[in-house]
Amino acid sequence: MTDDLMTIRQMCDAFGVTARTLRFYEAKELISPIREGQKRLFTKRDRARLKLILRGKRFGFALEEIRQLLDLYDMGDQQQTQLRKSVEIARAHLDNLKKQREELSEAISDLTEQLNWGEQMIATIDNNEAAE
Repeated sequence: MTDDLMTIRQMCDAFGVTARTLRFYEAKELISPIREGQKRLFTKRDRARLKLILRGKRFGFALEEIRQLLDLYDMGDQQQTQLRKSVEIARAHLDNLKKQREELSEAISDLTEQLNWGEQMIATIDNNEAAE
């Protein structure tokens, strides 16, 4: 085996994914390892694509969005289209994440207030019972 090729086990170890995950991405045609019978051999291109897939998933991109971005790589325009589309999608995801963060901050604040109120009520009840 050359240094350019990795087995499924090596890919799993290198990227912290399961063999099932790699087979799933292969089935979705996001990566395309060389097949030798049942054996899969992953090229540098597969590794680069998997790295982008995992990064995209971490950022909340849908698999279809990731596929579209990966497909733009081969357009022959020095990845200009791919970069522009990546920025567009990333900006939308960033806006969405910021909105979710604001909503979470508000929910945390509201819940904290409710917990404080509940704890005060319990303390009042406990103090009244102790005074009786």
